[in-house]
Amino acid sequence: MKGPDIDGYPYSWNGLRLVVTLRPVSGIWIGLWPGSTAELPPLVLPDSESFEATVLREDLITALDTADCRHDVNPVLTFGEQSSILTQPAEVCAVFSLPGRDHHVPHRDRHHLDVMHKHTS
Repeated sequence: MKGPDIDGYPYSWNGLRLVVTLRPVSGIWIGLWPGSTAELPPLVLPDSESFEATVLREDLITALDTADCRHDVNPVLTFGEQSSILTQPAEVCAVFSLPGRDHHVPHRDRHHLDVMHKHTS
């Protein structure tokens, strides 16, 4: 890492991005691509395993409902062929869209998770 005095520097490893503001992590972004595999870097989580990165919108919503995690439509990021939800009270944002032409998935007509992000400040 660049050091404790670098403010606003985005640290990125494949689909994971951390934003540092006034030394602590102020934002975390996890970018997923339908049909791909995701893995956290060993610097962030030693001995982490890779996992399937294809997540359907309805599967995530079912998991949130099962965990009794409240979520609302995020109107700011819901438009056209994109949709978004915001969990409560943590305010984690999940953004979904239809898969791109290069994404190899069986359900091309359903919304897939693209990114989840959270800002602390």
